[in-house]
Amino acid sequence: MESFSTRRVAKTGIVAAIYVVLTVALSGISYLGVQFRISEALMLLCLFSKDYIVSLSVGCFIANIFSSVGLIDTVVGTSATLLAGICIYLLRDKLNGFTASIFPIVFNAVFVGLELKLVLKFPLFLSMAQVAFGELVCVTLLGGFLLKALMKNQSFMRLIQTEQDQI
Repeated sequence: MESFSTRRVAKTGIVAAIYVVLTVALSGISYLGVQFRISEALMLLCLFSKDYIVSLSVGCFIANIFSSVGLIDTVVGTSATLLAGICIYLLRDKLNGFTASIFPIVFNAVFVGLELKLVLKFPLFLSMAQVAFGELVCVTLLGGFLLKALMKNQSFMRLIQTEQDQI
């Protein structure tokens, strides 16, 4: 059985809070069609610890409470984040920052694209393409750049990894 140290729980909560703050503070670009959720760059943390699956899913759930789509986004958007995080973590030994970013792009494009079609009557393929584009910019480009830069810092790497997930 894994231990849940105070430090581990705090790191998980801090990442969830960062996700919420970045999404809500930048709400003008975080919701609807082309979503530039800067917070999605954090998805690549799932390469290092399963704790970030929880952090990012909780953060997404809370941020989606403020979504202009309505409370359905707490289920649909959070499901996309949860599934993407699980895939990244489970396949982490076979992925790099670029290939890991495919999961948030695909899951969000499909789930959120369908949601925008059903709830707001947006065109399906346009919605999927717009969401995918926003994820590409935020996860692949921004997240990949940050990940590459931060991986060079050993102190940062020790900080983000949990005791059980140390590389």
